[in-house]
Amino acid sequence: MYRRTRLNRHHEPVEMNITAFMNLMVILVPFLLITAVFSRIAILELNLPSSDAGQSKPDQMELQLEVIIRKDAIEVADRGRPSLVLRNNSNEYDFAGLSELLQKIKDKYPDKTDVAILLEPEIAYNDLIQVMDTVRAARAKKENIVEIAELFPDISIGDAPVKAPIKQALR
Repeated sequence: MYRRTRLNRHHEPVEMNITAFMNLMVILVPFLLITAVFSRIAILELNLPSSDAGQSKPDQMELQLEVIIRKDAIEVADRGRPSLVLRNNSNEYDFAGLSELLQKIKDKYPDKTDVAILLEPEIAYNDLIQVMDTVRAARAKKENIVEIAELFPDISIGDAPVKAPIKQALR
């Protein structure tokens, strides 16, 4: 009889204790949301040149600003026009001169927001980032307050054209 009562006894299912799991979620969700915001801030959106970028209408006299980073200099040019060259100062690029030049160009073309940064092979990544920062915004210090003015925030990146070799004069 003992066996019969033991087999007929119904056991209630044991409830799961999810308190520890809920505590984990309360901690993880805000942490993941906060880190997602910080990782988004670090991203800089760039545009790649389109296939029809080289085909411009001849009646358009719009500025096609290019900043060409070479090993020995930075060139600022309008596509199809002669370029202005900023030579390196003791193996460093002249970022202050580049900023001044871009501010003058921005004064002439206030509605222009795009620029193409063209790189020679083997240009250091740090140099590219510094040029991008210089092209995007100008920093001016007035009365111990740093003001940031937007220059050309829409950046495209590409390969620099091959520099033509200098021909030596025949004697």
